[in-house]
Amino acid sequence: MNYATLMVTLELAQSNEARLAIVGDLAQRWGASVIGIAACQPMQMVYADGFVSGDVMAQDQAELNKELQAAEVEFRKALQGRAPHIEWRSSITFSQLADYLAREARCADLIITGASHGDLFDASRSINTGDLVMQAGRPVLLLPHQAKALRLDRALIGWKDTRETRRAVMDALPILKQAQQVLAVELATEEGLPDAREHMKDLSAWLSRHGIRAECEARLSTGDDATALYAHAQDQAIDVIVAGAYGHSRLREWVLGGVTRDLLISANRCALLSH
Repeated sequence: MNYATLMVTLELAQSNEARLAIVGDLAQRWGASVIGIAACQPMQMVYADGFVSGDVMAQDQAELNKELQAAEVEFRKALQGRAPHIEWRSSITFSQLADYLAREARCADLIITGASHGDLFDASRSINTGDLVMQAGRPVLLLPHQAKALRLDRALIGWKDTRETRRAVMDALPILKQAQQVLAVELATEEGLPDAREHMKDLSAWLSRHGIRAECEARLSTGDDATALYAHAQDQAIDVIVAGAYGHSRLREWVLGGVTRDLLISANRCALLSH
């Protein structure tokens, strides 16, 4: 099992060189086709005395088209010859950018993007990665902004016995099969540790049947699962974290915190998320 088609999002008016280099490496590793995609929102129309300057709107449209064309050129130059097939999609849309990307994700096996720190401040250019993960119906691989290359040697599964986590692990199988070492951790209360140990036995056996040898462990939760997961990832020099997204209601995750939110905001290492 491999990813047959990768979809990579491109940022406008800035370099995507590092991200495209990583995608090119992954495309060659899996023999995957690549779809490049970018989207932006036009200038919001502001009415003053019932008049909208057509010149201003036309200038904005021209600038957006220029940025999209530059992103396409960069994409094609970086991926030419590194994938069996490449394709470009883009849009200037009044809808949320994540909505457009999620609709187009029907043709991809894996979406590759960055953890956008600008989600709340520039909706016209930045993809709300939380919305994208929620809506895409495809796994999303979040790359750290500073990443120049991507190693997938050591993977950590942050396990919860939820639909989202089960789906994430299934979606991550091509990555887990590439990894030289796979660890899985479930953090549980003292009362929940016996059940967590059984979960880990089942997960280990399931992964083994897929040809993946994993070290699976149940640990006592200290109440801050995100910090504990990151500490374990740091100690083990983990390259990629695999986790289910939004195991609770989205509002509760955002207000009370959680592993999903911290993966989206921090992304100090690569993370694969599924919902």
